[in-house]
Amino acid sequence: MAITAGSRLGPYELVAPLGAGGMGEVWRGRDTRLDREVAIKILPPEFAQDDLFRARFAREAKTISSLNHPHICTLFDVGHEGDAHFLVMELLEGESLVDRLQRSPLPLDQVVKFGAQVADALEAAHKQGIVHRDLKPGNVMLTKTGAKLLDFGLARSAAGIGLSTSTELPTEAKPLTTAGTILGTFQYMAPEQFEGVEADPRTDIFALGALLYEMATARRAFEGKSKTSLIAAILSAQPPPISSVQPVMPPALDHVVRKCLEKDPDDRWQSAHDVASELRWIAEAGSQAGVPAALSLRRRSRERLAWLLVALLGAATTLLAAAHLLRVPKPAVAFRATLDPPMDAALIPFDELGVALSPDGTQLAFVAIAGDGSKQIWVRDLSEMTARPLSETTGAWYPFWSPDGRYLGFFADGKLKKIDLRGGSPQVLAEAPSGRGGSWGHGDVILFSPNIRSPIHAVAATGEGTPKPVTHFDPEKETTHRWPHFLPDGRHFLYLLRARISGKPEVGRLMLASLDSPEARVLIDDATNAQYVEPGYLLYGRSASLYAWRFDPGSRRLIGHPVPITKEKLSFWEPKNLVVFAASNEGTIVYLPEVARKTVLHWYERGGRVLGSLGPPGFYGTPRVSPDGKKVAFVLADSARAPSDLWIQDLEYDRKFRLTQKSGLFFGPAWSRDASRLMFVCQPKGVQDLCVRSLREGGDAELLHESPNWKVTGSWMPDGKSVLFSEQDPETNEDIKILSLDGKGESRVLLKTPFNETYPEVSPDGRWVAYLSDETGRPEVNVRPSSGSLEQWQISPGGGSQARWRGDGRELYYVAPDGNVVAVSIDTQPVFRPGTPRALFRLPEAPDRDTPILEDVTPDGRRFLLNVPVTARSSVAFHAIVNWTSLLNAGGD
Repeated sequence: MAITAGSRLGPYELVAPLGAGGMGEVWRGRDTRLDREVAIKILPPEFAQDDLFRARFAREAKTISSLNHPHICTLFDVGHEGDAHFLVMELLEGESLVDRLQRSPLPLDQVVKFGAQVADALEAAHKQGIVHRDLKPGNVMLTKTGAKLLDFGLARSAAGIGLSTSTELPTEAKPLTTAGTILGTFQYMAPEQFEGVEADPRTDIFALGALLYEMATARRAFEGKSKTSLIAAILSAQPPPISSVQPVMPPALDHVVRKCLEKDPDDRWQSAHDVASELRWIAEAGSQAGVPAALSLRRRSRERLAWLLVALLGAATTLLAAAHLLRVPKPAVAFRATLDPPMDAALIPFDELGVALSPDGTQLAFVAIAGDGSKQIWVRDLSEMTARPLSETTGAWYPFWSPDGRYLGFFADGKLKKIDLRGGSPQVLAEAPSGRGGSWGHGDVILFSPNIRSPIHAVAATGEGTPKPVTHFDPEKETTHRWPHFLPDGRHFLYLLRARISGKPEVGRLMLASLDSPEARVLIDDATNAQYVEPGYLLYGRSASLYAWRFDPGSRRLIGHPVPITKEKLSFWEPKNLVVFAASNEGTIVYLPEVARKTVLHWYERGGRVLGSLGPPGFYGTPRVSPDGKKVAFVLADSARAPSDLWIQDLEYDRKFRLTQKSGLFFGPAWSRDASRLMFVCQPKGVQDLCVRSLREGGDAELLHESPNWKVTGSWMPDGKSVLFSEQDPETNEDIKILSLDGKGESRVLLKTPFNETYPEVSPDGRWVAYLSDETGRPEVNVRPSSGSLEQWQISPGGGSQARWRGDGRELYYVAPDGNVVAVSIDTQPVFRPGTPRALFRLPEAPDRDTPILEDVTPDGRRFLLNVPVTARSSVAFHAIVNWTSLLNAGGD
C-alpha cells in the first residue's frame, strides 16, 4: 500500500515522517482510539514478505512489549494492514545521541548519568533474556526524563540473515555511509560476533563501552577505512585512553570503559548492573574518583592548570618530578567543556538573555527562560555541576558583575538594577526602558545603555545622583550606542556604535571613549560587543566569528592583526550587533554556539491533531496564510545565518515558487486582502524597513517606508490603501502606526503610550485592531477601534501573543504563556463584546519570540499553521574553552 500522510494502519493515522533506515520508515502517528501521539515504524517489504522473519518478529515483539522500564522506549503494539507490517511505539520528544555528539562531547556528569541509565535499561532486558545487539548512538534518545533506549531485539531478529546483512540498521546511522567506509553497526560489534558466536549480555556490554567512549570524546572507539581494517581494530587494537582525548575526563572512567572493551567476554564486566554501579560511583565520588578540579573550570593560574592537566593525562609522577614541574611550568593546554542549561530551561532566544563570567572566572551568571516563558538569572559556581536561580530577578536580561564579584547588575522592568549575591532584594539604580548592556568600573561607576537610541550613560553604583550621558549620540546619523565595557583604568571604555555612513548599509563600529570627554574614536570597523581581558586582548565578534586582537590598555592601541579564537560559529544577532560570549582574566571563555534549529510547517486541527506538513524540515520563518486560504507566504533560508528569500506555497496546485529575486534579510510577510500584494520587512540599507511586492507584476520589491528605527509588519486595511505596522521610538519603545500607500511614504501614529504596543492585526471588516501591549507588565492581547478611539479591551487574562482573527471576525485566537492555543468569540453588535477564552490545544513546545510555534490560522478557523522545531530548546548549551590563548599560538582550533 502507498504510505503517505493521512494513511491509516488500523486505528493508527500517519501524520508526518520522522526518519528512515535499513529497517524501515518511522512516522509520527496518532492512535485514534486513545487520542495519543505515537511513533510508527513500518517494516520494509523484503522483511515483511518473509514468513519466517514475520513469525520471529511477532514472537519477539511480544517479549519486548513486556519490558516496562523508564529508560526503554515502550512498544505499544505490533500489527499489519494489507502488506504493511508495523510497530507502534512511544513517541519521544528530544534529541538523538548521534545528533547531540555532532556538536561536542558530553560533559562528565551527562556521560555517567546517561551511561548509567542505558546500562539500567540493558540490565532490565538481559533479565528477560533479551540481548539488544544494536546498541549505538542512533538508538539512544535524550529526553527531558533522561536517556531512552530504542529498537530492542530488532537486530537480533534479523541476525539469522547472516553477517553480510547485519549492517542493515534498524535506525538511520548518519555517520560512515560514504564511499570507503562502513556502516555504523560494525563499530559497536564485539569480537565474538565476527566469530559467529551466539551473543549474550556481555556482547551488549562491549557495545556499551564503545558508546561511553563516544559520549566522552565525540570520537568512535574503533575506526577503519575498510571492513577488514575496522574488524582488525576491534579484534586486536585498543582505542586511545579517554583522558588523552579529553583531559577533563577522570582515569576512573577510562577504567570502566576499557574493561567493557576487553576482547574476551570473560574479562569484561559480567553484567550491565556492574557498569551502572561503577558509573554512579564516579558521579558520587567526584574528585576522589579521579575527577579533576579542572572539570569545573576553576583555576588560579596557568601553572597550576598545567600541573593538573599532566595529572589528568595519567603521567607517572614522583615528588621530585612534581617539584620540577612547579619550578618550570609547562605551557597550558586548552580544553573544552559543555555547560547545559538548568532542567526545563532554555538559552534561547539568546539575544534577549545574557551571560557574564565573574572577574575571577569562578562563577557564571546567565539568564535562562523557563517553559512558561519567564526569564530569570541563574548563577553557576564552576566548581559545581548545577546552577542556582537568583531570587527576585524575574524578567531580567543582560547581567554584568561588579569588580569584586559581590554584586550583579542587570536590567528588568524597564530599570537598571543591582543585587547583592550575599542576600537582599534588588536596588533600582536608574531608568532603562530598553537596556542594551552595562559595565561596572573600579571607581564604582556603572556605564549603561538605557535605550535603543540614546547615548551611553554613567551612574554611581550606589544609586545616588542622576545618570549622565558620556557619549554624544547623533540621531540623524546614528542608530544606537550600546554594549559599553570599561577598560582597566576605570576611565576609558568601549562601546558599539551603529550608523549609516555615506548612504552605505549600517555597520557596527567598536568605539573608544572616556568619562572625561564625550569625544570618541573608531577602534574597529565591522564589530560587535567587545571585552578586554588580560594579558592584553580585545575579544569581539565579526558576524558569527569570535576574534582576539592584541591591545595595549596603556596607549590604548591595537597591536598586530585579529586572530580567530575558534572555528565554531557563535550565536549572532545582526540587528543588535551581538555575539553571545563572556570571558575572564583567568583564561576562560564561555560562549553560546550558533543556534540552528530546523523547523517543519505543520497543519493542526482545532483539537490538536496533526493533519500534515508543507514540506521537509528547513529554516522557515513567519509563514502567513492568504486571506482566501489558497496560499502560504513564508521566509526560507539555507542555514541559520544565510540570507533568506520569500516563498509562496500554492495550496490549490501544490506548487512552490520564490518571490524575491535576490536573497536578503526578509521576514514578516503580510497579505493584502485581495491576496495580490505582500508587505514584508526588508533591509535594503541596513535597517529594518518596509517593502511591498506585487504577485501579479514582475520586478523587484518596492520600498514603502524607511527610518532609522526598528519596524515590524502588521496588516493591511481592507481597502488596500494603508497598512499598519509597529516602530520603535527612543522614548516610548514600540508604537503602532498607519502608513498611507499614496506614494508619499508618510505615516501617522495610531497608538503611542509609555509601553510597548506591537504586532497590530486588523479585523476583516477593518473596524478593530488586535495588538500586543505590556502595559500590565507582560505581553497581553488587546483590541481597540481602528478609528483611534481610546476604548480598549484586554482579551488575554494571563498573558498572550500571536493574535489572529478568523476570516469572518467572529473569533480571535492567541497563544497563552503555557503554550495553549486559545480561542475567544467576538460579538460586535451592538457593541464590542469578547467572550470567555477557551483553550483549544497545547503547542508541542512553549513559544518564545524567535519560535512562536503558532503562526497563522485558515480563514474558516479550522486549521492552524505551526512552525515546529525538530529539536528541543534544551539541546542548546554553553561551550567553554579554558586557556584559550594557547589556541592563538596553535593557529586556532
